[in-house]
This record gives sequence, structure tokens and C-alpha cells, in this order.
Amino acid sequence: MGADPRRTGRTGAVRASALLACSGVLLAGCASMPDSGDIHAVKASQRADSQVRVYAVPPRQGATPAEIVAGFMEAMTSDDTNFAVARKYLTPDTSKRWRPEASTTVLTAAPDSGQPVAGGRDNPGMDYPLIGKQIATVDSQHAYQAVSPTPYRTTIHLSLQSGPDGKEWRIDALPPGLVLGASDFQRNYRSVNKYYFASASRRNVVVADPVYIRQRLDPVTRMDPVTQTVKALLEGPTNWLKPVVESPFPAGTALKEGTKSLAFDDRNALKVPLNEKASNVGHPQCMKLAAQILFTLKDLSATRIEQVEIQRANGSQLCVLDGGQAEAIAPDHTSVRPVSQYFVDKKKQLTLLSGGAKDISESQHVPGPFGNGQLPVGLVGVARDERTAAAVSTDSSRLFVASIKAGSEVGDAVVQSTGKDAAHRLSAPSWDGRGDLWVADRDPKNPALLRLAGGSGAPKNVRIVPGLEGARIEALRVSADGVRIALLLTKDGTTTLKIGRVERQGATDNPVVSVADLRPAAPQMETVTAVSWAGHSRLVVVGKESGGVQQVRYIQTDGSSSAASILPGLNRVKAVAASDDENRPLVAYSEDDGIVWLPTGANWQTLVEDGSSPVYPG
Repeated sequence: MGADPRRTGRTGAVRASALLACSGVLLAGCASMPDSGDIHAVKASQRADSQVRVYAVPPRQGATPAEIVAGFMEAMTSDDTNFAVARKYLTPDTSKRWRPEASTTVLTAAPDSGQPVAGGRDNPGMDYPLIGKQIATVDSQHAYQAVSPTPYRTTIHLSLQSGPDGKEWRIDALPPGLVLGASDFQRNYRSVNKYYFASASRRNVVVADPVYIRQRLDPVTRMDPVTQTVKALLEGPTNWLKPVVESPFPAGTALKEGTKSLAFDDRNALKVPLNEKASNVGHPQCMKLAAQILFTLKDLSATRIEQVEIQRANGSQLCVLDGGQAEAIAPDHTSVRPVSQYFVDKKKQLTLLSGGAKDISESQHVPGPFGNGQLPVGLVGVARDERTAAAVSTDSSRLFVASIKAGSEVGDAVVQSTGKDAAHRLSAPSWDGRGDLWVADRDPKNPALLRLAGGSGAPKNVRIVPGLEGARIEALRVSADGVRIALLLTKDGTTTLKIGRVERQGATDNPVVSVADLRPAAPQMETVTAVSWAGHSRLVVVGKESGGVQQVRYIQTDGSSSAASILPGLNRVKAVAASDDENRPLVAYSEDDGIVWLPTGANWQTLVEDGSSPVYPG
């Protein structure tokens, strides 16, 4: 187990090792050290391992301004209670004002200190610039928002303060919240999906709302990760998702005061004590909240959660829910049954590879007009119930909808485009979990985002608020919950990925639908070629960074990712498909290799050399 250098540094050899590890006057924090092996200096933002711990060390007597700045920046990366040691680098008044939990600025690496500037007569002291490249912010709701890599520059101001040992340099002005390099952020935080119920839905549909919580005890609240997560859930959805989801409990519902730890018992059951705001809610409401907690904690711990018990403030039971009951309240669409992979073969016929098949020789044409050669197809989308499909003609001018059951026929085109060529006509279609069909007309003279209710209704324009500002929809994918849409937008020859919120107003059976509040989902990529949903809050994206090569990688809907999310290389990828069930293999179309898939733990393998438009239902 790693040793704390502040306690072990009192004896000769161990003290010397601790000084080497902590670089004494330059670093105020020290990663916990193994009992043997070489000792190396550790710089902030070079530790991505979540098992590494950093212990904050207070400023030494007579520390220089440079040491104060470096020490404070390192102390911010620790788990120290309420950042007590980091506060020792601040003046008393500044310490009272500083709220590290309010926000986090994430940089590509720990910020560099620029050349200090001495203050003038009206501003005595020293200004130390902090310089880096910002890639994200995390707000007080724990919501991560990625941004295009942007130069970051701010200033820390120091002044001389009188103390018992004379004048000492301390920080009296600093940027708000925390400022962390990417690897320190990944070491200290982890992504968690909170779940809320979709608004304006005929059935209970849960929607993922990703946030970041501390990997270990939160320094400010001293809550463990499970408790942090439940607290964040009870505080309500993040501002971006809030307009399209709802939670069943009264405003002000929170954990019972003083709750710091929620632990599973020997039956993998969890008791959640709430405050008085929740004491009089009805049983159906209670069961829905318990389902939210169960879905939210399902992937947080290695321990499988079997039951959630909601308790009143006095300790009495409000309701109890187990996993089976949660599925009855809001079925997880990924657990109903295995889904098939589909693609268009060299004869332009829709072909399926069943959920249990492992070889292309087991594929077969789907029944009906899209698979029997009656209507050659180009781009396709299969409804999530796998009973119906939508297909775009080979010249991308017409969209058809037909059953993929034996004996079915195709009717007239439900959408037509008059664009000058295939690239300026219809996009690949996409089905949401409500059974609605979506497609984009890419004709520059008449661009439109269209929705067909139930896949058979008249196509209606979906308004994007605010407008696309000169960008054209290249491709789209709608989430299974129906409240989020991924759009590939082309402008000035560059295609980028944005996520929009699908809002429905008016009657449930005939709503006015719009897409609002587009935000970048892969700002680190200069251009994006293809995208697919790959889970409740995850996308698989094909694109490249500035000056880089094409990559296939997983990205969270908030734009966050890690080096581990980059998948094995594949050349000239034009399409990619993933299942909502994250255990199903990824499928892609490469101009070099044809239809390929990526089984778990393996490299890309060719399914068929001559095929295109791979899709899972959705």
C-alpha cells in the first residue's frame, strides 16, 4: 500500500525517497508510492490511472511565489478533505470565497506557468499567468461539455501576507472552481448515467443523462460514489436535458440530512433514506424513483444491484423495488431480445445476419420487396421491432417503407427529393424508439429534416431551433428514447457532429416536433464521416483530428472520451453501425474491405467483400 510522505518522511532513506517522488519545493502533492521499485518524479496531469492517489502537502515556510503557484495547482488534484491543504495556499478571505465544487475547467494537460509580472502601486504583489489548451468545462450540475480545443489563459495573483513567522506569499485572486489537466480529471472523476423519464411519451421510457462524479470520496461532501450518484439524480436532470424529461418526486427531495454513505447489504440491496419532502408521495411515484435509482446504479458498481428500498426520513419503508419490477416500469429496449445485423448486398437487396449468426454464410435476404429484388435499394433503416424497413432508392431520390415479412408489397414513395445528384438527395433513414421514421433531404434548394409518425404518416418538417446557419444535414441518427438526435452537418466543406434535443409540444398523438439546442459532440475532430448510437449515452464516430488519420472511436454524448475509446484502425470507413446492446459487435463499411465487424477482444474481420449500408435496427 502506498505511503503518505508527510508521515514516512521522518527517517533517512524513506524521507529521501519521498523527496524524490514529490520534488519537494516544486510539487505540493505526491502520488502514493509502491513499497519497492524505482522512484520517479511525477508531474501533474501525467497520471491517468484511477488507482493512483495524490496527497496534498502544505506550503513550506518561506516558499517563493513560483512554489506557491505550483503547489496550489498540484493540491487541486488531490482528494484532500474540502481541499483543506489547497486552501493553505490562499489568503483567508480568498479561501472563504473559493468554491472548488462550482465548476471544473479541463485542459489537455496541467497548465504551464508563464513569466510572472510584478504588480504596480495600485496592485502590489505578483501576477502568474496560467497557460494551456481548454477542452471542456464541468458545471455545478456535474455536466461535462466538450469544446473545440481553445487557448486558455488566466492569472493567479499573489500578495505578501503577515503571519506568525513573518511575511509569506499567498494567493488572493484565482480562476473559479478547479483547473485540471485531462489525465488528472480522468483519474479523479468517472462518467455516470443518471436516468429520467421521457416527457410526452405514451409509455415509460428512461433517458440517460451523463454526469461526472468523483472516483472516490468527494472532497467537499465526503460522499462515496454511490451516494454522490444518488444525490446527483435527486437534484434533477441537467439543464440541457431538462426540457424533455421529468422525475416523479416533489421539488426539494433529497437524501436524508447527514447521509454520506449508501452501502449494499449481503443481498445486494440498497436502502435510500430521503428527507421529509418525499414522505407522503404515492406508491407509483415511489416505484418510479426506485426504478430511476436502480437503472442509474446498475453500471456504477461491480456489485449487481438486486433491490432498492426507499425510506422516509423517520426510517420507515416507502416502497421496495427489484430488478424485474424495474423492467416492468420502464423496459430496457436492449434486453428484450437479440437483434439482427442488416446490410445491402451486391445485388442491392436487403440482407440480414440473424442475432445468433457468426458467419456471412448464414445470411439471408429479408422477405418482401427490399429483399426479393422487386426494388433495388441503396440506403436502409430497419425499425426497432424488425417488422418494417425504410429504403432509399439507389439514386437516393425516393424513400419507401414496407414490411419485411413474407408476401408484403411496396407502395408509392413516401418522400421524394429533386436534388441534382445522390449526394444532394435523401440521407439514410433512421427509426426512433417511438416508431417514428426520420430522414433528411439534402437538396440545397429545398433542405428539410422530415419525420413520418409511425413510419406511415405524412412527412412533416422538423424545425431546428435555432437554424442551421448555412450548414446542411449530411446524415442523422435518432436515439432509441426518441429525445436526442445526432446530426452530421456539412458547412464550408467540413462535416461535424452535433447532438440536438428533440422537443414535442401539443397533443401526444399529433405533436409539433422540433430540434433544439444543438451542441458539439466531437469538437476534437476536424471532420466526421459517420456516426451511430452505441448505447444509452454513447456514440461510435468515424472521423479525424486536425492533421491526423481517420479513427473509429467511442464518444459520450457530452463529448467526453478517453484514449481507451479509440478502436483498432480501419481504412476508408464510410458507414458504421452499433447496437443499443453494447455486447453486440460493431459493424462498418470500408471501401477497402467491404462489410466488416469487430467482435469483442478481436480485430476487424471481413463479413462480405461486396456490400454496403450496414445497420442495426434503429
